[in-house]
Amino acid sequence: MKVHIIGGGNLGVSIALGIAKFSKKNHVTVTRRNTASIKYLEQLGVTVSTDNKHGIQEADIIILTIKPYQVDAVMAEILPSISNKVIASAVSGLSIENLQKKIGDSNSAIRIMPNIAAQFGASATCIAFNEKHKAEAQNVVTLFQDLGTAPIIDEKLMDAATVLAASGTAFALRYIRASMQAGIEIGFDWQTALAISAQTVKGAAEMILEENIHPEQLIDRVTTPQGCTIAGLSEMETHGFSSSLVRGIKAALKKIKG
Repeated sequence: MKVHIIGGGNLGVSIALGIAKFSKKNHVTVTRRNTASIKYLEQLGVTVSTDNKHGIQEADIIILTIKPYQVDAVMAEILPSISNKVIASAVSGLSIENLQKKIGDSNSAIRIMPNIAAQFGASATCIAFNEKHKAEAQNVVTLFQDLGTAPIIDEKLMDAATVLAASGTAFALRYIRASMQAGIEIGFDWQTALAISAQTVKGAAEMILEENIHPEQLIDRVTTPQGCTIAGLSEMETHGFSSSLVRGIKAALKKIKG
């Protein structure tokens, strides 16, 4: 497939890098007003352009990774040049219904919410679409399965997906930072503490994904009676570890919903 990404910011570039590394059968184009900072993508076979319409007529999937206020201007620019296209939008707050109105009935509106781990083949990309566009959406699902996981969800959960899958990256990184800081306090240099903390989180995530079981079942495997692990967990919960994370996720969702 030919994938056309409009918006060469952090997310758009992450998707392009992911396709170049993990979905090499597909070709990707990225557009951005000023391409100086993303010219390096050309070394990976990615086409880079300042023209949003560059090669767009040959695209199988058009991905929007732009700001909400840019949508109307971009649509006015590209719609005269396209028809029968699959348009996958990562624009926060833009519903499938509203996107479909903007692009017309000749094109198919799909809603996606990837995260920047796409460049490492590790994004959790939530996808929503109307049933009548199920066939067209399958190519989008297949593409993002190459870049991690691609669960199909109800559109009403897309704001929640933004918080859990996209903002969640920052929340997980904040845990790693805190773990690193604790590692320094107990004697490690920061590089070693960071390497251990990051790899430990990666290992925990891989166990969950491989075994598909509740986290508590895995916690039980490393928690022995009167041991150091349960002592640490108890102290964390006393100070609101889980509840603060839940509150943070809910606060982020409240912010999206206004």
